[in-house]
Amino acid sequence: MKQEDNKSRSRNRVRFSTRGLAAVALGVLFSTSSVAFAADSLAWDKTFPQSDKVNHEKVSFYNRLGINLVGDLYIPKSIDRSKKSPAIIVGHPFGGAKEQTSGLYAQQMAERGFVTLAFDASYNGESGGQPRSIASPEAFVEDFSAAVDFLGTRPFVNRNRIGVLGVCGSGGFALSAAAIDPRMKAVATVSMYDMGRDRREGLSNTITKEDRIKALEQVAEQRWIEFEGGEKNTS
Repeated sequence: MKQEDNKSRSRNRVRFSTRGLAAVALGVLFSTSSVAFAADSLAWDKTFPQSDKVNHEKVSFYNRLGINLVGDLYIPKSIDRSKKSPAIIVGHPFGGAKEQTSGLYAQQMAERGFVTLAFDASYNGESGGQPRSIASPEAFVEDFSAAVDFLGTRPFVNRNRIGVLGVCGSGGFALSAAAIDPRMKAVATVSMYDMGRDRREGLSNTITKEDRIKALEQVAEQRWIEFEGGEKNTS
């Protein structure tokens, strides 16, 4: 009787061990799947879903100011890379980044057959330039021409069919770039905003001439302070 009880306990232990191993294996499977899913999610760093009709590549190139610009290149999966396709450069809103609105527009246009490039403006996002997060109209305009340099030298891009699209604040910079760079064969804007006027006159013309004079005097005084080693004013 004792021998039968021992055999029964042994069989139960084997069953329990087998179930335990199965549970562990199942847990590892789910854990591995979760890790893989998390890795896939981390690999796509945009604020919008990735299209299954478009290939995405991270790229970088320099502008004429020596600043390294980082961008996202969107290429339709349907194009024949042995032929040259039309292309569009997309600029992001003022203070934005390529992972947001401009990237979404670029991906949408790539779904329609265009090779597209969304990039971070100089001093912003992943692009280079010091100090960080400043606005330089000269650099922002040059960035569009630098993007033409890059796109126009891709073997699958028709350099005679490159257009630019400026979203919000970059709309003005896109227009300025197209006015001096004839390689941009078409230009379009979305919710274009005049950043120069915004800084001069404020929203709904709330900044007076006296306010502007006072602001310029404060900036001039701040230059003395910073040149002599004083604290920088980042406001």
